[in-house]
Amino acid sequence: MNEVLKSLEERRSVRSYKAEQIRDDELEQILRAGTYAPTGMGAQSPVMVVVQDPETIAKLSKMNAAVMGVSSDPFYGAPTVIIVLADRSRPTFVEDGSLVMGNLMNAAFAIGVDSCWIHRAKEVFDSKDGKALLKQWGIEGDYQGIGHCILGYRDGELPQAKPRKENYIFRV
Repeated sequence: MNEVLKSLEERRSVRSYKAEQIRDDELEQILRAGTYAPTGMGAQSPVMVVVQDPETIAKLSKMNAAVMGVSSDPFYGAPTVIIVLADRSRPTFVEDGSLVMGNLMNAAFAIGVDSCWIHRAKEVFDSKDGKALLKQWGIEGDYQGIGHCILGYRDGELPQAKPRKENYIFRV
């Protein structure tokens, strides 16, 4: 089977991570794949914010958990978080950011790094504190949070795929 197709079939969301940080060369490959995601009219509306500082990750985790009304870590201990934001002025900004998220996760798996899409980036970065973080980071413009791509090495076995549903495909 083609290696790309094999990776697409085998990648799973991982929800338990070792504390070990991913290597810089791995991060660069994953980020590069994100920059090659298709975007509407090639506008490249998304931006990616890489966070590896434990204090900042803890702050983001608390903000994300607050949206859910819980105190647990929604980032599952992952040592790297890539926040994908997209420019709201583009009509395809949500789709553009979603494709970046997909490329990040698929690229990560292809090189032996695990990932998971964590939602609530919209709520986090629409908040007063979230907007303050963007300003602190030098990100200007009307950006919406699309997702948090958490990265690391899984602590345990790769989850098994659920059986594919019936009637997934209709041919007309």
